[in-house]
Amino acid sequence: MVKTYKILILGGGTAGWMAANLMAKSWSKQGFSITLMESPDIPTVGVGEGSTPYIRRFFEQMDIPESEWMPQCHATYKNGIRFTDWTTKPGFESYFHPFATDIDNPHFNLFKQHVALRRQGLNISVHPDDYFLMTHMTKRKKLPLPTGQFSHTLFYAYHFDAKLLGDFLKKRALCAGVKYLVDKAFEIEKHPNGDIAAIQTHSNQRIEADFFVDCSGFSSLLMQKALDVPFISYRDSLHNDAAVAIPSAAEAPFLPQTLSAAMPCGWRWKIPLTHRTGNGYVYSSDHLSGDEAEQQLRNAAGINNARTAAHHIKMRVGRNQAHWKRNCLAVGLSQGFIEPLEATGLQMTLITIEQFIAHFEKGNFTSRYQENVNNGINAAFDHIRDYVLLHYLANNRNDTQYWRDCRGDVAISDSLRSILEIWSQGGDLEQELQRQNISQYYPSLSWHVILTGMGVFPSAHYQNPSLNQQFQTSKANMKAFFNHCVAQFQSSVSANQQGSVQNVY
Repeated sequence: MVKTYKILILGGGTAGWMAANLMAKSWSKQGFSITLMESPDIPTVGVGEGSTPYIRRFFEQMDIPESEWMPQCHATYKNGIRFTDWTTKPGFESYFHPFATDIDNPHFNLFKQHVALRRQGLNISVHPDDYFLMTHMTKRKKLPLPTGQFSHTLFYAYHFDAKLLGDFLKKRALCAGVKYLVDKAFEIEKHPNGDIAAIQTHSNQRIEADFFVDCSGFSSLLMQKALDVPFISYRDSLHNDAAVAIPSAAEAPFLPQTLSAAMPCGWRWKIPLTHRTGNGYVYSSDHLSGDEAEQQLRNAAGINNARTAAHHIKMRVGRNQAHWKRNCLAVGLSQGFIEPLEATGLQMTLITIEQFIAHFEKGNFTSRYQENVNNGINAAFDHIRDYVLLHYLANNRNDTQYWRDCRGDVAISDSLRSILEIWSQGGDLEQELQRQNISQYYPSLSWHVILTGMGVFPSAHYQNPSLNQQFQTSKANMKAFFNHCVAQFQSSVSANQQGSVQNVY
């Protein structure tokens, strides 16, 4: 490009600084000038401190090793999510959703065979906790770090201090040439054609740009307010719209998992960091007040010290109708949010930035592929919503009106309805996922794990001694194999035990 192409990112936090880093890496040598402006008095909103394995793509793209960023962000490894008390069905009060590895492939096939037999009514005990390496590792507090040579690739994610991660990424971006302003938007100025022209600030600056990135959080100053992009709420499907978070002391050794434990009007998380434990309660304000939620969380997490402050958060659950409109891209909370049950917030942030960069370049830095980007991101949001909704539909709790409402009169997409019908009728779930072309959002393993983990089975009605014997033999062989594998991995240790945080990573 001949002239300097100016990009202004409005808002910092993890989303803003991720966008700044990725755009600087892609375009700083092509005449792009990237500036990030954030307000001095707007705190980072973070209801969770977890992630999916997708975040590892970002650190790989940025050539940032774990040994550099993890200690600075008090990060720990995450092998998956443990769900407890979402059902009261005997034997299904708890299950673990693992991040699968390639070593799990043969056992996943065996899992599907056993699930098929159970769905046909064979009286066998099929639970996902028996079939995946990461589940066995987590129970024994093992990190996804082999002590020696291990020929298989493990997929895992992280827990981290969200504010510290934002601070870390800020330093990286500034070193990469991103300009930084501390100011607050006062007025958005537009061109006659409707594009954004400039941002007038409270300090009387006028900041022009060719392209704007809206990372202003739930307020969505540019996309929703200035460009009038409609917001599509998910409240007709998902009830939770608030959260309260309270930290507690670090645990040693820790379980490398996120805990998602059902509560009277929602669920609580427990996330281990090296310097503290993150605790939170995601709930429906239609069913519970903020004060009640805070007290329930304190009781459940054993946080009796009233001086430990609680952080209350209101959540706007849904998505924009468009994420790229005119000369503006919405990233992070300004584009939409699905409650943090599956920790997909940063994944959607990264997908949005990556898709925009790829299609903006492909279209020679024009809006030629804008519709492609919007359609792809909308599909991702909607399918993730469906998977999250399934957790609530599959519950069988009757202790509060909240849980009855979660499986009551809620909006269910045609896609999810078809999946549930196939499952209930004994059909081929994997084939249905392929037909809908939605395995890229959540693969077959994830759907099988949630449905079996929550005990969504017909009544067992027949015995087959031969099949039962084969079943027991295969499970015994799996257990011995996993025990052999687990012994080859490092155990979690506390920051105090490490001597140096570096030793863990």
